[in-house]
Amino acid sequence: MKRSKLWPYLLLIIGAVVMVFPFVWMLSTSLKAPMDIFNLNIIPESPTLENYKHIFEESLFLRWFLNSIIIAIITTISVLFFDTLVGYIIAKFSFVGRTVLFIMILSTLMVPTEMLIIPWYMMSSDFGWTDTYWGILFPGLMTGFGVFLMRQFMEKIPDDLINAARIDGMNEFAIFFKVAIPQVWPAISALGIFTFLSNWNAFLWPLIVIESSGLRTLPVGLSFFSSGEAESKWHLIMTGATISVIPLILVFILLQRHIIKGITLTGMK
Repeated sequence: MKRSKLWPYLLLIIGAVVMVFPFVWMLSTSLKAPMDIFNLNIIPESPTLENYKHIFEESLFLRWFLNSIIIAIITTISVLFFDTLVGYIIAKFSFVGRTVLFIMILSTLMVPTEMLIIPWYMMSSDFGWTDTYWGILFPGLMTGFGVFLMRQFMEKIPDDLINAARIDGMNEFAIFFKVAIPQVWPAISALGIFTFLSNWNAFLWPLIVIESSGLRTLPVGLSFFSSGEAESKWHLIMTGATISVIPLILVFILLQRHIIKGITLTGMK
């Protein structure tokens, strides 16, 4: 290999090592005994599965894991459907106030989440949603970012293609599902990854709205292993974090092929 072509590969290898090392350290710590977690050995001298046994038998980890799965899946499905539908309507339908509506949706992206916590909590309290699944779910069932992303991709679909479907007698929902959605699978896949990731890692809002230990999500549950700097159970935190990464990897593996396929087929459909 020529020296000029070698540098990009070296930089990629260095970047990969930097990115992967925290995960390797996390996995290594999850296999160490509590007295060995501050040893600098990447490979544990005496690997043990006691941490995994403890986290499954002595805590509500499985319940927290299931709660996070339920919330992340429901929220992701809701966002993909409603944001894609709204983005399609704004992009392909002409009606009074369309631009104003789109600007209002975009303006929600400028409001920090921390400023919405109090209105969300007051709303949850008024409707009796505190300490329920619905209380965790409702703020994320639709997103301004998703509408913006899908609207930008829907704009690229030729109007002649949609008009041809209408001439053939297809109704609007059939056009949306059978004509529009297949054209924007890369955007849908990317939005699905982002949505699942953000809801899987959500911490602040579930911590505030949930009181019962059985309804905690995984990030909130793992935080209770750290009750102070001197008492933090790092071996259990790392064990739980190692397991929590698995669904994210699976989601990325399942959806990335749609993104790659969409990029390689751009302009060929």
